[in-house]
Amino acid sequence: MARRKQETKRRSPFGMPKGIVLLATPEGWCHSVLTLEDGMLCGRLADVPVNAGPAKARAAAAAMVAGLAHDFHEVHVDVTWDPPREPGSWTAQVTLAAPPPNAGG
Repeated sequence: MARRKQETKRRSPFGMPKGIVLLATPEGWCHSVLTLEDGMLCGRLADVPVNAGPAKARAAAAAMVAGLAHDFHEVHVDVTWDPPREPGSWTAQVTLAAPPPNAGG
């Protein structure tokens, strides 16, 4: 009797995003993406100029997270920014997007 090779599902190198922290620094816009698996991805928004306004930085961070969720998890997400609590710092919640009304056929 031949043994069947056990299939293992590869874990995504990037966890499912659940939140974003965005900080304005003198060197540029920094982000931290928090994941459901308690991971964190930190870096800079490379395509956003240092002197860009908060709206542009938030849009770029949301687009980055949406792209990561789609590429690594094949899902669409919504990013909802919280009201700022202090100058130069923003947080957002990331949730699964509702499917379009005609998605079921």
